[in-house]
Amino acid sequence: MFTIGDFARYGRVSPRMLRHYDAVGLLHPDRTDPATGYRLYGAAQLARLNRIIALKDLGFTLQQVAAVLDEQVGPEELRGMLRLRRAELEEAMAAAATRLAGVEARLRSIESEGRMPADDVVIKTVPAVRVAELTGTAESYGPHHIGPVIGPLYERLFPLLEGAGVRPAGPGIARYEEAPEGGGAVTVHAGVAVTGPVGPVGDTGVEVVELPAFEAATIVHRGAMDDVLPTAQTLARWLEAHGYRSTGYAREVTLECPPDPGGWVTELQEPVTRA
Repeated sequence: MFTIGDFARYGRVSPRMLRHYDAVGLLHPDRTDPATGYRLYGAAQLARLNRIIALKDLGFTLQQVAAVLDEQVGPEELRGMLRLRRAELEEAMAAAATRLAGVEARLRSIESEGRMPADDVVIKTVPAVRVAELTGTAESYGPHHIGPVIGPLYERLFPLLEGAGVRPAGPGIARYEEAPEGGGAVTVHAGVAVTGPVGPVGDTGVEVVELPAFEAATIVHRGAMDDVLPTAQTLARWLEAHGYRSTGYAREVTLECPPDPGGWVTELQEPVTRA
């Protein structure tokens, strides 16, 4: 028999955790010394402890762990619980990867401060253009929210246009505006230049709209749009230094779009006025 301290050491847990498992009925000691009240455990109980820890690490509650160990959960239900937990872990990993990408982009922005040439910014009049576009809503203007919305929109857009017999006549053009519901949400328009008539494209959900000409401060971003932060902040610093004020979200015009996002070339066109 092992004392609670020895058993905790062999199980790589704390005595406090063993006392809690005893209190909730998950793992009682093999016996309790009647004279001292000390908890004593047998080596055979390590198997149950190992299963408790493994199931807890998978995210199960202690109530669920007890049900599994006491065979109150059948094999099919257990498989379902494990599949659900796997999906939750995959979602958490994807969210963590997105946060990590955001941190890396912010670090690149900090590291590049003051090093990008200011003459990369050009003030020009962007001519009117007709675009066919699909629209969605992103939770915020952050790249981690924009990307999952605009990517699927473009994946749908081009097959729909091809099926409707509408051919692109220019670059992809993404634009943004405040969503009607507010709260920081952004309406995302994923479009491409076309020459067709204004209005809906059949029953595809695609709309052809005429975008008016406007004065813009422009800068070229090279690389994936998830990494656009340093370029956008270079543009912001230039605007302040040269007496301009932004009047809306930057439009994104795709100049080159190879399969590898690292090779993308995108012009940011920010509507401006003199401050």
